[in-house]
Amino acid sequence: MQYRNIVKGIFLERQNRFIAKVEINGKAETVHVKNTGRCKELLRPGTTVYLEPGTNPLRRTRCDLVAVEKIRDGKVPLAINMDSQVPNAAAAEWLPCSGLFSPGAHIRREVTFGDSRFDLYVEDGPRRCFMEVKGVTLEQNGIALFPDAPTLRGVKHLKELVRCKAAGYEAFLLFVIQMKEIRRFSPNDAMHPEFGAALREAAAAGVRLLAMDCRITPDSITIADPVPIEL
Repeated sequence: MQYRNIVKGIFLERQNRFIAKVEINGKAETVHVKNTGRCKELLRPGTTVYLEPGTNPLRRTRCDLVAVEKIRDGKVPLAINMDSQVPNAAAAEWLPCSGLFSPGAHIRREVTFGDSRFDLYVEDGPRRCFMEVKGVTLEQNGIALFPDAPTLRGVKHLKELVRCKAAGYEAFLLFVIQMKEIRRFSPNDAMHPEFGAALREAAAAGVRLLAMDCRITPDSITIADPVPIEL
């Protein structure tokens, strides 16, 4: 997944879920934040961020904030993509070469089952598969955690994936960890114990859990390597 015309900035402050102030070429500008999560550990004053200019001259904000260099005590900053819209596109790009399906598998996006719309649906010969994708930007000491805020929608998706499995479909939940240098992935029980419980129930019911890290540059994100999951 490639961005266009990325520019570098210095984060100043977040004004609300959608808007932040960033210094670009010595000037403070209002930008759009493409992640409505809290991201307090990422968006700290003085942090280097990367932005993609918009193409609509009439929009209020000239740029979208898509990536950040996370400040870490005594370590080189960690490059993290924090664009909440990109994991689905990255997953669709990765699936044909993932080894999960044959080269001729038919992949569709945004397909409904029951009361949920899942990110990906795959038909591969006799196989019928639903896949939900979750982007992960929270890291603590090399452990990737999800969610970074309570997610009733995430719990609903897990329960619906269990219903998919019971109805005869294959069901997958893919965690796209939007960074490298990750030792393992775990549910963030401290933030949302209900999600962790639902994730364990889904795994026990046969929903296949996958966690993949990503190679990050200021202007790209590519799904890379599997990460161990510890429930």
